Amino acid sequence: MNKMTVRDVDVKGKRALVRVDFNVPLDEKTGTIGDDSRIQAALPTIEHLVKQEAKVILCSHLGRPEGKVVDNLRMTVIAERLSHHLKRPVQVASECIGPKVERAVAELKDGDTLLLENLRFHPEEEKNDPAFAQALANLADIYVNDAFGTAHRSHASITGVAEYLPAVAGFLMERELTTLGSILGNPAHPFIAVLGGAKVSDKVGMLENIMNKVDVLLIGGGMANVFLKAMSFDTGQSLVESGSLSTVFGLMKEAAAYEVRILLPIDVVVTDETSAGAKATVVSLDEVPPQMKIVDIGPKTVDTFRRELEKSRTVFWNGPMGIDEIPEFAQGTRSIARILAGIKATTIIGGGSTAEVVVDMKLADKMTFVSTGGGASLRFLGGRPLPGVEALLDKDSK
Repeated sequence: MNKMTVRDVDVKGKRALVRVDFNVPLDEKTGTIGDDSRIQAALPTIEHLVKQEAKVILCSHLGRPEGKVVDNLRMTVIAERLSHHLKRPVQVASECIGPKVERAVAELKDGDTLLLENLRFHPEEEKNDPAFAQALANLADIYVNDAFGTAHRSHASITGVAEYLPAVAGFLMERELTTLGSILGNPAHPFIAVLGGAKVSDKVGMLENIMNKVDVLLIGGGMANVFLKAMSFDTGQSLVESGSLSTVFGLMKEAAAYEVRILLPIDVVVTDETSAGAKATVVSLDEVPPQMKIVDIGPKTVDTFRRELEKSRTVFWNGPMGIDEIPEFAQGTRSIARILAGIKATTIIGGGSTAEVVVDMKLADKMTFVSTGGGASLRFLGGRPLPGVEALLDKDSK
């Protein structure tokens, strides 16, 4: 990675504005945090800055308040959990810009930590409003971006602030770029990509960019339906992104040119009702009833995928194999997670719902790396620039 990091700058006694991604899931009834892995992922950067005696000013969004103050999306609960992990107090500001925040920052001592209020309470954040960005920048002497999960957004706290302050990467940002970059650089072979989720269109750029590096593609989820349709299989009432058929034909042709093997489901789980408790049946691929929907990969497909994965040295996985939010249709996804947890290959989980499954199953520590950014990781692997990364200082700019 050729971007400057917090290692490259002297932060002692300086005010460091740190963009983190604390957009964690909250229980709607209790308001408690369901999974705090994103908070834990930011700890190395925060602890480094505290140890270096910087004044640490953290900022993040939480949920989708759509530019309005939403009380159950305030950052208080985040500060409490962060304080627990840091084993030191974390102050909470009642706003993210303005005189009250400026006074709170002025009172910080070296090594103190202050968490600003939810950035997205202000519509100017997502609009990348220059005045809002400058108001944030006025709070600090240096800017640290450790929010890979939002690095694909051109928001005020992601790119706008970097117009006014020296901007460097945090340790999580560095690790994300280095680990994902290894896939684009020189992955150990055999290299297998396991891809699922609803849409092919979300992953076209990534597929095109890694096609000359990958050895095998294992495809499940809704995106497999388009490939199956392209191969003249009857997918019944399954959701098919028909607008991507021509794209899939192109991808299959490109895969053949690079001698990349594409493995699709050979048996599937079908149902006529996509709801919890619905009756589901396993059928072979050529026996999908016309009135049914494909909702998961079947056990024979899992075994086929397992045999391939056990031979791999590098695996990248993004996207569930079925409708994983419904337990009856999540077995294929969970089976893949267990397989990856047990193999010796480098296993990289591409963020989003795939990361949520791995964390929920308590298998994150069995994987080589679990990315904190679904959309960001796909964009990066697709060879497209991430605005939040582009805004950081290059190492040769020292």
